[in-house]
Amino acid sequence: MTQLPGLLDTEAIRKDFPVLDRVVHDGKKLVYLDNAATSQKPRQVLDALSEYYERYNANVHRGVHVLAEEATALYEGARDKVAAFVNAPSRDEVIFTKNASESLNLVANMLGWADEPYRVDHETEIVITEMEHHSNIVPWQLLAQRTGAKLKWFGLTDDGRLDLSNIDEIITEKTKIVSFVLVSNILGTVNPVETIIRRAQEVGALVCIDASQAAPHMPLDVQALQADFVAFTGHKMCGPTGIGVLWGRQELLEDLPPFLGGGEMIETVSMHSSTYAPAPHKFEAGTPPIAQAVGLGAAIDYLQSIGMDKILAHEHALTEYAVRRLAEVPDLRIIGPTTAEDRGAAISFTLGDIHPHDVGQVLDEQGIAVRVGHHCARPVCLRYGIPATTRASFYLYSSPAEIDALVDGLEHVRNFFG
Repeated sequence: MTQLPGLLDTEAIRKDFPVLDRVVHDGKKLVYLDNAATSQKPRQVLDALSEYYERYNANVHRGVHVLAEEATALYEGARDKVAAFVNAPSRDEVIFTKNASESLNLVANMLGWADEPYRVDHETEIVITEMEHHSNIVPWQLLAQRTGAKLKWFGLTDDGRLDLSNIDEIITEKTKIVSFVLVSNILGTVNPVETIIRRAQEVGALVCIDASQAAPHMPLDVQALQADFVAFTGHKMCGPTGIGVLWGRQELLEDLPPFLGGGEMIETVSMHSSTYAPAPHKFEAGTPPIAQAVGLGAAIDYLQSIGMDKILAHEHALTEYAVRRLAEVPDLRIIGPTTAEDRGAAISFTLGDIHPHDVGQVLDEQGIAVRVGHHCARPVCLRYGIPATTRASFYLYSSPAEIDALVDGLEHVRNFFG
């Protein structure tokens, strides 16, 4: 068995994840390497969801009966856990959404409807990057189309990093918002946050960070980041689907208008007008994802019991090993940084002239689950002149043996296609 410094005890951790015991395709043991798409869930999260529905199921904030009060305590307790997890100055800065996409759309729409000095209009600019997930491209395209604002973006270098050589021309006095990914879901690149935020602050622009591929894998401190908004999702960090988070600076949340209207987000309603509840409830219209928030809280408890620093070290060691092993595969080209420095645990690659969908299908027949396609980052594929990639992505329960299985599987793919 391959031993690497910094690895977690994956044998013990994997016992918490029932699905990892599965066998697929004629008795082959599942090798799950699609964690950038969604992570698996430990028993602790599954049990928390089951217990909520079995013992506490009720709507929150409205009722005075015991179940409603207990459900409210669990839901708001999850908010406390998220606030502590990201080192938020206030629990009221944590907004629950259904996913990171909704969180990013929430920011875009708030700015489109805002008063000065936050309003995005035809005299202003929006800045993103070429490596963004579609969830951090399309909302800003829609906002630009609706308001007449100019959409600008940073390009990519040949080695999969942001080209910041023209940062002063991209981020200007007209820039209202800079929104970018902390860790790329397709390239694995960890972006230079300080450099971008420093320039944004020089011109008075707001900063929104998509941390969907960062929150599950490394310590996330919103105060240290110095961004104005941070978005991430629960299902990539051992939590359930249907729950996302938007953290925002409290003074901004107090000043910006709500995106969705309905129950719970109001203070008073008449037939003529309405006033709104303070943040975070101002941005959580209707019945929220209660059970999902409870599950996310349980996931945070689980991750913190292991330690985010230890998870980061484990994944760095795995990524370093994977880059080295993949370099042994003939005709394989990594799309993105080819070293483990400044990159996350998702590696995209092409294999000669074999289409990534064919690679994924043959690997699946061997029990190896990877992701194929453009990974909701089609501009990246266009930039590098490829139709798609195969992506292997690791997490706290991934092991060197699974990387070895991937490399062996790729050799089988090469043999299969001659």
